[in-house]
Amino acid sequence: MQPAAPEPPIPTPRAGLVPSAFGAPGTAGTRKNGFMNQPSAQAAAQHTQSPQPSVGSIAAHRPHTVAAALSDLEPDIDADLDTYEGYEKDVDGAELPQGRFLDRERSWLAFNERVLELAEDPHTPLLERANFLAIFASNLDEFFMVRVAGLKRRIATGVATRSASGLQPREVLDLIWTRTRELMARHAACFQEDVAPSLADEGIGIIRWAELTEKEQARLFTLFRQRIFPVLTPLAVDPAHPFPYISGLSLNLAVVVRNPVSGHRHFARVKVPPLLSRFLEASPGRYVPVEDVIAAPAHLEELFPGMEVEAHHMFRVTRNEDLEVEEDDAENLLKALEKELMRRRFGPPVRLEVEESIDRHILDLLIRELKISEAEVYPLPGPLDLTGLFGIAGLDRPELKYPKFVAGTHRDLAEVESASAPDIFAALRERDVLLHHPYDSFSTSVQAFLEQAAADPDVLAIKQTLYRTSGDSPIVDALIDAAESGKQVLVLVEIKARFDEQANIKWARKLEEAGCHVVYGLVGLKTHCKLSLVVRQEGETLRRYSHVGTGNYHPKTARLYEDLGLLTADPQVGADLSDLFNRLSGYSRRETYRRLLVAPRSLRDGLISRIEKEVQHHRAGRPAHVRIKVNSMVDEAVIDALYRASMAGVPVDIWVRGICAVRPGVTGLSENIQVRSVLGRFLEHSRVFAFGNGGEPEVWIGSADMMHRNLDRRIEALVRVTDPAHRAALNRLLETGMSDTTASWRLGPDGDWTRHALDPEGQPLRNVQEMLIDARRRRRGSATP
Repeated sequence: MQPAAPEPPIPTPRAGLVPSAFGAPGTAGTRKNGFMNQPSAQAAAQHTQSPQPSVGSIAAHRPHTVAAALSDLEPDIDADLDTYEGYEKDVDGAELPQGRFLDRERSWLAFNERVLELAEDPHTPLLERANFLAIFASNLDEFFMVRVAGLKRRIATGVATRSASGLQPREVLDLIWTRTRELMARHAACFQEDVAPSLADEGIGIIRWAELTEKEQARLFTLFRQRIFPVLTPLAVDPAHPFPYISGLSLNLAVVVRNPVSGHRHFARVKVPPLLSRFLEASPGRYVPVEDVIAAPAHLEELFPGMEVEAHHMFRVTRNEDLEVEEDDAENLLKALEKELMRRRFGPPVRLEVEESIDRHILDLLIRELKISEAEVYPLPGPLDLTGLFGIAGLDRPELKYPKFVAGTHRDLAEVESASAPDIFAALRERDVLLHHPYDSFSTSVQAFLEQAAADPDVLAIKQTLYRTSGDSPIVDALIDAAESGKQVLVLVEIKARFDEQANIKWARKLEEAGCHVVYGLVGLKTHCKLSLVVRQEGETLRRYSHVGTGNYHPKTARLYEDLGLLTADPQVGADLSDLFNRLSGYSRRETYRRLLVAPRSLRDGLISRIEKEVQHHRAGRPAHVRIKVNSMVDEAVIDALYRASMAGVPVDIWVRGICAVRPGVTGLSENIQVRSVLGRFLEHSRVFAFGNGGEPEVWIGSADMMHRNLDRRIEALVRVTDPAHRAALNRLLETGMSDTTASWRLGPDGDWTRHALDPEGQPLRNVQEMLIDARRRRRGSATP
């Protein structure tokens, strides 16, 4: 009997077969679809010598409003620059071509450019265009506060190394300065030349002080005297008054006044109070920036009586607002974090935005006093800070917005919707329920699940993770009610959730006061998994009901974020969640689970092993494919596994919202990989991992993105979906989002994204979100809710 022939090795690109599409790091590029190929360090350095832009320009959870929550259209931003550690070999040590990873920062900026393209698109409803302009601005604020600030800190301390894309840290910083200058100029031009005139045509005028009528100016003068002047504090700068601290993201007036007696000129700063509305209504449908009202000549005379006001200029500073908490040395994480939150207010500046008309002497003063470089100065046309457009986008003009959509109760929870709440436990004893928010109502599913558990006398215990939640959270209220009724309630609150730290500290204390057991997770790890576990007495037995999701327990953002969740009474999932919660609250070294993959121990390896199995299925002639939907795809080990699968002939489809370091379509490496991105009215937030598995499809959903921080420094969980109908539905979702017949952006091997939004006849393609909305409306038998 002849021995079986060994399987051929996965082909490896020949030495020197680094495709020209990669480009050498640092080569100058040309414009393609509004995106510049990677510039050289020399070109970037030359550009920084002339900071003037060529055109005269949803945090993720800042401010904490529903509108601003859409600014989480930014992909996950993390100050830890671990991708600057070199990565030249795959996990098996086999050589793969250098330059196979796209630069992370450039990819983030390309994402925000896609947000900007939605604002520039005339097919987008007008107030939604204003909203996308605000989202772009908010995204960029956080990018500077975290990513740029972190990179500068690493460079200053000498710990930053070459990125996985091959760029040196200084080259990355030059790239950021050059690219952000271009994008901010485009952003301003979109507002000034397109969106603002279009709003005016619809009776929504955003105007400057000089354009107001005398009657409007008189009305605003009264408003100024009564409500604005009392809270203003002009701060002089002279030998007796040092240059004041300028808080991050605040709007400020730099005012030059002259003493008519001595003839001396003086500088003063006036901060625009952040609690004032960004745009004030001068008359119905006519809005003026609040800083214009403060800077009106008669109003400045009120602030500086007896002085001659010679000039005033707006400016805005962005500071490093990332947190650094040494958990190993912190006896009390809560107190350490509160102290660090106070320090955040005084982080070093990383960007200075000024009106392009600013006097050079005033600009030099700001640069000197803020200790900021010329390259970090961004001259722009006013008004600055277009995050204020969130307020304009919120106006009650439904004809200028996306058609209203109201989510209904999932059909497996209530066949016929009624005023009474569905019995979640009875439904779960019949079948698992796969939820898809915001198309399926969060309030009548996940929220109802926890509220029912809190009120049910047979429920003995509730265990819950909270990463982000809303200020008036019914989830928190339900947990408090459960604890006060005598149930055992364990809540894992992640108090290090960026920009929600203060809010989460507040909810943690509120929960503790109500009698909940509150824990803060494991030292050195953020708890990002989305889990709920309910233990219920049913006769002589205990039954566990579980929820594993991809999104936060946040009822407001659940109406805006696209997420998936699995409600189940499956004993294996219940046992897995019990084990995982025991690990989070106590001492446990469990690393393997029945239906979960859990980071940081098993998730990356579990996914890579499944990708490698697809190679074996493909070689054996069995069905094989890899489909992944995530927010970010930058983990080198996972990407290299996908490259090896592509080289073996396995089709790989990636649906990514934001950052993606994969170079698709490269001959000999990734010609079987396609990357798509979908942006729209909802924030694509779910994570799905689907494998052909030789004809027995395997699908996982959960909280993890393919990033170092998610896979190495967070508790993340994926759950395997076992219901064949649910697996089929998820695969249909992935196929639709990745289809050539639906609207999306496509990533090329050079890192450029090309928008695919029109059919051959020039008509707009529908995106997957519109199709899902229509499907839900048809299911409820009504064309409009």
